[in-house]
Amino acid sequence: MLADELIELHARPREVPPFTFRDPGLSPDQGYAASLALHKRRLADGWKPVGRKIGFTNRTIWPRYGVYEPIWGTVYDRTVIAEDDGRARIPLQGLVQPRIEPEICFGMKSRPRSTDSASLLGAIEWIAHSVEIVQCFHPGWKVKLPDCTANNGLHGRLTVGARTPIGAIADPERTLATFSVTLLCGGEVVDRGCGANVLGCPLFALSHLLGILERAGAEPLAAGEIVSTGTLTDAHPVKTGERWSTRFEGLPLDGLSVEFT
Repeated sequence: MLADELIELHARPREVPPFTFRDPGLSPDQGYAASLALHKRRLADGWKPVGRKIGFTNRTIWPRYGVYEPIWGTVYDRTVIAEDDGRARIPLQGLVQPRIEPEICFGMKSRPRSTDSASLLGAIEWIAHSVEIVQCFHPGWKVKLPDCTANNGLHGRLTVGARTPIGAIADPERTLATFSVTLLCGGEVVDRGCGANVLGCPLFALSHLLGILERAGAEPLAAGEIVSTGTLTDAHPVKTGERWSTRFEGLPLDGLSVEFT
């Protein structure tokens, strides 16, 4: 049973053939059902959910991975890594084929009443820069959509930077669509991205998440949750000892500097 295998795989992380290789008929919804079993096990073990992550919102990388729609997963107290003055030390132990993703994160002050921009903005308390570390159990990151929905949206770790009130962002919908970000490793530029990469704007990724949750009958967003909206660049492999950093233009957020341990 996939749910049992997934739970065991998270207890003993390693590379295994894709779930869809062994079960070509596996559907995205069946993947989410297996992920729910993992979630329930984690709750029983004392894990506390603190928010959601959205994956594959960057349409520029869909052909590379063969996944053509966004996914979501749960973020937990045990997967969030605290930052200190824009710096974080992120342990990679227990993660398989980890990759870094610079993202935009929202802090929710209420459940959005609808998916229009005004309702979404009214439900957001703050905005921050986040760095997510995703992982994949399948060799070479060769996946299909159900492999990703099963594995909690490929979530591994998340660090969230300084929080800026959403009201401090002038014309947030336009600003979130037009800003740019640079991703560096050891001071060398590795990649560049922009807000428009994320379904046109990270705000639209939040709207998409609401629709996914409703269709799946999942728990709706609640006040106090954080939502990381998906990578602004490609996802890049990381390893212990490396130092990565980000910087922004066109958005009043500081970058983050992360060291992998």
